[in-house]
Order: sequence, then C-alpha cells, then structure tokens
Amino acid sequence: MSGSRTVLIVAGDPSGDLYGAMLVKALRRRSDDVRVIAAAGKLMRETLDERRGDRFLTDLASIAVTGFVEPARRIPMFFSLLSRIKRLFALERVDLFIPIDFYGFNRRVLGAADAAGIPSVYLISPQVWASRPGRIRMLKRFVSRMLVIFPFEERLYRESGVPVTWIGHPLLERLPAPDLDRSRGRSLRIGILPGSRGSELKRHLPLLLKAASRIAKDYPNLELSVFAAPQQPDAAYQPHVRRWRSPKGKRAGIVRESDYFERARQDLVLTSSGTATLENALLGLPMVVVYKLSWPTYFLARALVKVEHIAMPNILAGKRLVPELIQHEATAESIAAAALNILEDPRALHKMRRELAALRDVLGGSGAIDRAADAVLREIRSRKPSEAAR
Repeated sequence: MSGSRTVLIVAGDPSGDLYGAMLVKALRRRSDDVRVIAAAGKLMRETLDERRGDRFLTDLASIAVTGFVEPARRIPMFFSLLSRIKRLFALERVDLFIPIDFYGFNRRVLGAADAAGIPSVYLISPQVWASRPGRIRMLKRFVSRMLVIFPFEERLYRESGVPVTWIGHPLLERLPAPDLDRSRGRSLRIGILPGSRGSELKRHLPLLLKAASRIAKDYPNLELSVFAAPQQPDAAYQPHVRRWRSPKGKRAGIVRESDYFERARQDLVLTSSGTATLENALLGLPMVVVYKLSWPTYFLARALVKVEHIAMPNILAGKRLVPELIQHEATAESIAAAALNILEDPRALHKMRRELAALRDVLGGSGAIDRAADAVLREIRSRKPSEAAR
C-alpha cells in the first residue's frame, strides 16, 4: 500500500456515519489506492477493509451527544481522541482530512490538520446559518473546500469567500419516491421516531407513546410502530414500548429497516427534529415534529439560534409546513392535538403530502455522494504525495 493515499474521516453522529459509509463506497468504486482511517460509527466500521490498510479509531456515533451542556461530560474522551489524531498526523502520512458535520470536535481536528500541513474537505456543513455565523471565518481559514447539501448553504459560503460545491442531498439516493395517491387502510398507521441519541430517547419516547395513546382514543384501530436507530439496542426501547396498548389491545412494534418500506406505509409520524424530518418529507409523510432539551441547553440555544423554524422541511419551504412543538410546548396533549388536526382534515392531509414531496425538487437530484467522492479525489490528486509526507 506504499503508493496509496490516506484520508482521515471523522463523523460524530448517526447521519454523518451513514454519509461517511456512503462516501467510502463511492471512493472504492473510483479508486483502488485510497486508504481510510475513521472515527465514526457502526456503518463506517462495517465499510472499512483492514486488508487495504483501513483502520477504525473509535465509535463516536454510538455515544453521540447534542446541545451545549451534555458534550462537556465527554471532554476527557474528546481530548484523548484529539491526542491520538495529532499523533497520527505526526507519525503517518495523511493526505486529506474529511470532517463530516460534528463541528464542536472537528474544528479542533481542522486546526491540527492545518498545523500538520494536511488539507481538509468538509462534507455536510455545520448549521452556521442557524447559529454562530462567525464560525464561517474559522472554516474559511482551515478548509480547502466545503461540500454542502442545501442550496442556500452554497450561496452563504460563496458570499463569504469560502471555496464551496453544492453536491445535493445524499438522502435522495436512498429514499423511494413517495406514493402520494394511496388511501388510508382500515387501521390508522402511526410511526414514532424519537431520535437516535440516548438523551433523545429518554426525553421523547415516553412522551410520544403517551401522545399516541391519546390519539388511539379517537382511532382505536391504531397500529403503532417505533422506528429504532441502528446504533441503539432493542433494550433502549422495550421498557416503554412493551407497556403500550391500543384500546383494541394492539401492541406497538419496534421496526428496524434500511429500505424505508415500513416507514413509507405510515399515515403520519411523530418525530424528533433532525435528519428524520427530512427523510419523512422526501417520503411525503405528514408529521408532527417535537424536540426537548435539558433546560440549560435550551436557554443557551434560544440565545444563539436565529432561524424561525427548526424542522428542515419548514426551513426549506420557508414556511411552516408541519407543526413544531419545542420544549414546554411538547406535551402529550399538544402533540396529539396537532396530529388529530392533520388526520381529521383529509384535504389538508393530502396537501401536506404533496408540499413535502415537492421538496425533492429543491435538493438537486440524485448523485450527491458521487459528486462528493469526485471532489475528494480531485483534491487528493491535485497534491503530490510528498506534500503530506511527514
């Protein structure tokens, strides 16, 4: 492997882990001489090939934290990983660093890479448009190119003088086209997506199950599915899910899938804010979006976040397509009421489906990860191997 080029990929949340795995596969289709070192999650680990010299440093995605206060508890772990990466830069030839979102930690690695003379291509922009726009100055200093997934991000970086390429959204390659003309069956199907992080599960799952119980009073034939995150075991869901019953005695089920088939069959979903909201939109799924944080984190977020909406479908549409219930607004009664308002107006329900599915046209078509892989290889090949040799 002496002639190979080495890239370091760091992704600290489940969606970043997914996009990183997709990127590695796309790189493999294009080149046999790329070696990957990664700190990410389960999907990235499964994609790496030790026979090629690939190496997995640690599972960041399974311990994913959010907000401002919670990450402080992980500071020793993050310092330890940063020290390992600095040693890696000092002792081995690394040709390119690819951070995937996860700004809080990746900004430290960007500085270390720059000090070691290693270029960086940033895949999936941190939400600089939502809070702390001053971060763009740091990215301009350290990043060779931003690969962004939303069209408004391209404008933002270009106006700030940061090299940028809009690649489109990777989810368009994974999600089936929505069936907008299907009618509801005899039973109402509702899906629950409480989030992928442990803290999100604890805050959202009991709340959403309670809201589903309230909905079931009006729809006793309700069929309830809880969609599990890949990195969370069944044991994280079972204590809550096994206690749920509809008035007809139906139990809730835990669903694990990678093809979105079962989720696409739902009539409505109760979902945590995050990547899931965009997935739902691209499937044409009506939804109620909720999010709860620890109170210290919430008050900090209120001071920093400058966008009108938190759900990505609403941000892309520039209006409130779907209800958002945040913090104290997110009660079982209010969630159920929002869901019932949608369900009881078939005309509005159909309109919501069509408006959500129309967001596909905003996101640039398929091929996002292929465009990202091409950009990565162009960056690697534009530099001589000796430029990154220690």
